[in-house]
Amino acid sequence: MKNAASLFGSSSRDTDRNLTRLEFHDRTRSAMRARSAIQSQPKAATLPADTRVYCVGDIHGRADLLMETLGRIDDDQRRRPIRYAIEVYLGDYVDRGPDSRDVIDLLAVRLVRNRAVCLRGNHEALLEAFLAGSAELEAWLPLGALPTLASYGASPRSRAGSAAELRRSLADAFPRTHRLFLQCLRNSFCCGDFMFVHAGVRPDVPIDAQDPRDLLWIRDEFLGSTRHHGKFIVHGHTPVPHPDFHDNRINIDTGAWRTGTLTCIAIEGTQILVL
Repeated sequence: MKNAASLFGSSSRDTDRNLTRLEFHDRTRSAMRARSAIQSQPKAATLPADTRVYCVGDIHGRADLLMETLGRIDDDQRRRPIRYAIEVYLGDYVDRGPDSRDVIDLLAVRLVRNRAVCLRGNHEALLEAFLAGSAELEAWLPLGALPTLASYGASPRSRAGSAAELRRSLADAFPRTHRLFLQCLRNSFCCGDFMFVHAGVRPDVPIDAQDPRDLLWIRDEFLGSTRHHGKFIVHGHTPVPHPDFHDNRINIDTGAWRTGTLTCIAIEGTQILVL
């Protein structure tokens, strides 16, 4: 794993001389504990002037952690006002954790009041497909569908209950505001030199020619690539123990539903702050 300095264009040899692997792990852990920890280097991907982006990793039904994170974002904006503050949520709001419905309630409010950018994750794609009747329940269940169904009161009454009955039950319980929220989801968002996306991008494919399925599902081909993708990629989808800095990307999915750690970063200019 590259250290934070290499994120902004330093060669790996220069980086290794300045920061050992152990020191980087210690520094990263400290960054998650201290809001003042900043990763910055001269040759950085950068945002436009007077702009700050707050970016939140995979939530997966943890409304409790999301509420805490929203409080940190609001508090940071009060302490450090800026002309343009953009909130970006990287997708995977539902499944696995217990409160998917409450998560969407909270994000729907941020989308309207704060013009938040909510990206589509692969789990939202499965939910949408199931509601539309274009995906079978068996494809969704292994990825944590039952807690989502339960949060809408649509749990199967018996083992004999059919998928069609469950789909109708979910559709009846699914609020119109949540359907509108799903319709507002984006597959990606670019600002300055940064691209925000749920899973990643396919290497060697131009940003404007990416397959939407890759943006939601890609893993190994993207994670193993050291190529520059035309933008610096901020993503989630693959759980890591702490924000994972690389030359060409940062992963902020810290497995919130299981670890209790929901990562939020604030990007301003060339700096990345872990809130």
